[in-house]
Amino acid sequence: MDVSVIIVNFSTYKITVKCINSVKRYTHDISYEIILVDNKSGEPEPEPFEILFSSVKVIRLMENVGYAKGINVGIKAATGAYLLLLNSDTILKENSIKITHEYLLKHPEVGAVSARLVFPEGAAQSVAQRFPSIKYQLIELLKLQSFLPKRIGGKILLGSFFNHQSNAKVDWVWGTYFMFPRKILSQLEGNKLDDSFFMYMEDMQWCMDITRIGYEVHFCAQTEIIHLMGASSGNGDKDRFMEKNYLIFLERNYVPLHKFIIKLLSRLLGRVD
Repeated sequence: MDVSVIIVNFSTYKITVKCINSVKRYTHDISYEIILVDNKSGEPEPEPFEILFSSVKVIRLMENVGYAKGINVGIKAATGAYLLLLNSDTILKENSIKITHEYLLKHPEVGAVSARLVFPEGAAQSVAQRFPSIKYQLIELLKLQSFLPKRIGGKILLGSFFNHQSNAKVDWVWGTYFMFPRKILSQLEGNKLDDSFFMYMEDMQWCMDITRIGYEVHFCAQTEIIHLMGASSGNGDKDRFMEKNYLIFLERNYVPLHKFIIKLLSRLLGRVD
């Protein structure tokens, strides 16, 4: 099996069905499987996933264990040499899975790759990101990027400054569309992705862990996926969760002085209260 596509569903039946249908419609010339992990959804299903998609491996959990733990459940059942973590609120519009799989085959130094994500109307989302750092946050705070050509400034800071029109080596990418070779799991703690975050910022930690074992993280602009931002979270406390987990990320990954300065700069930039 080339690729195992892992989708976590939590009370998002309609958009999950659209997501799976898009994978089945556009994925070809590559062997793949779809694994759907249901985090004990509370909504009724007009037709159970198992009946609607006989080829999909459905795993139903007895409790909502969170996104990252749900992903690891799916990984355990996967047989693919490469794993694609795919949010249920994404819609493929071309053979993206084959394109990103080929990208990884051509770039063995890459431990994770994402693709260009867009809103339904076509505007790009800020998938390619930098880790929190004194250097980049000072550049942003002092608006030093304004003294550089926009293209160069965007490549330096990434995030909303980057136009997402070209491939790039980045610090981290969103877990919305996150493909990586299975072999790296054996080098990670517990032979799995970090699942200590219930929801949000787990992707930043995954990329930190992947870079620490010597791999790069890339953004691939060669394919585009629609992302219905936030439709799969099922939680109205996104900002609270993100801020809390951002601070936990700093606590876990930075020495005290760097952590203190980054927190201060983050407050000045309005990223934390």
